[in-house]
Amino acid sequence: MSELTMRVGDGELRCAPEHLIVAGYTGRDEAATRAHIEELAAIGVPEPATVPAFYPLDPGLLTSRPTITVAGGNTSGEVEPVLVRHAGRHYLGVGSDHTDRDIERTDVAAAKAACPKPVGDRFVELPADDTWDGIRVECRVDGRPYQSGSLTELRTPTDLLVRLAAAFGDLDGDLVIFAGTLPLLNGGFVPGRRWRLSLTAGDTTLTCDYETERRAQ
Repeated sequence: MSELTMRVGDGELRCAPEHLIVAGYTGRDEAATRAHIEELAAIGVPEPATVPAFYPLDPGLLTSRPTITVAGGNTSGEVEPVLVRHAGRHYLGVGSDHTDRDIERTDVAAAKAACPKPVGDRFVELPADDTWDGIRVECRVDGRPYQSGSLTELRTPTDLLVRLAAAFGDLDGDLVIFAGTLPLLNGGFVPGRRWRLSLTAGDTTLTCDYETERRAQ
């Protein structure tokens, strides 16, 4: 079991997640989400069994290190709001669902499991659903804009948690959920080296910066 150090305000929490769930296809607009699924299917990415889709992964994939090691040459990240339940309370951070895009063409869950999941070490108390739409996220890869927009496009935390409970029942202990992402500005994945992510909620901006290195063969 991994340990996640969370800086909240002036304090620090030590979270030992028992569950890591990456949520996919979490768009609030169901027609647009279906269109996205069909676009991915056209390039060989298997359709999910459910929408939203939930992929349980090893919590040991979580990392706040500045460099992650990947095996494949075609991997890329995505900025995501990260929901953490720790000691019965909920927090919000920012992270990247780094994924192997070659493996993704045959097995989405395996593609996600093939890469570490970077997450920033600063968190805030999870905002209320009625402020969710005002939260903004951005991603830059190798200095170039990659994603930008507000969370109005994604399902709210309450919606997502209810659907997760319906899919898995009660998940005891500390829980980390990657809650989905926004469309890419250029429409195509970029296997870049340097990733800079940010999430701005009110006057607070959370960041997660990391680089990738290829594992020696």
